[in-house]
Amino acid sequence: MPPIRILVVDDHTLFRRGLIALLRQNGRFTVVGEAGDAGEAQRRASELQPDVILLDNHLPGVTGVDALPGLREAAPAARVLMLTVSEDEHDLAGALRAGAHGYLLKTMDSDGLAQAIERAATGESVVSPEMTGKLVNAFQQASSRSPADEAPASSPAADRMQSLSPRESEILRHIARGASNKEIARALDIAETTVKIHVQHILRKLELSSRVQAAVYAAARNGG
Repeated sequence: MPPIRILVVDDHTLFRRGLIALLRQNGRFTVVGEAGDAGEAQRRASELQPDVILLDNHLPGVTGVDALPGLREAAPAARVLMLTVSEDEHDLAGALRAGAHGYLLKTMDSDGLAQAIERAATGESVVSPEMTGKLVNAFQQASSRSPADEAPASSPAADRMQSLSPRESEILRHIARGASNKEIARALDIAETTVKIHVQHILRKLELSSRVQAAVYAAARNGG
């Protein structure tokens, strides 16, 4: 497998350089560029077309969340992961709504960060374990403010849930607990490629675009 090409976007020079040095110790990664603000990040993303963009939310002049649409337009194939100190559930929800493929905390250890980058590069969406409960809480609060969004038994959303096979429902429960494809495969004693196929079917049937959305969807319908 070729190394994962990473663009690091953070306005704190010491943190950015330290992160780059850390990532370069891992032979699975290649840091292709860095940026200290949103404008430079967009230019570098367009030029370099990285596989993964690590994006801080607190940038000069514009937040990382606000920079997301431009970055995704500049590098459509890149997976954008927020890497931030903010544990605010509104920042988390805003980032995912704006198109982030993951939300990671700067307090996570290097092994956890490496695993999250690798998972993101394979198409998964990743959220720091500490933020999973806040993600579900933010979703449930939004739903409680919009009763029309709740899904009665006869609603299309409920019908979509009923369209899942028993195996797909089982895998969805694992996704809701934050399990990776590899962990699900091990738990169910099936191939990881089989899990990936099931996840694709689940997202298509539920009309969702990421496993993070699937996790929230499932957790909200099972009382969190």
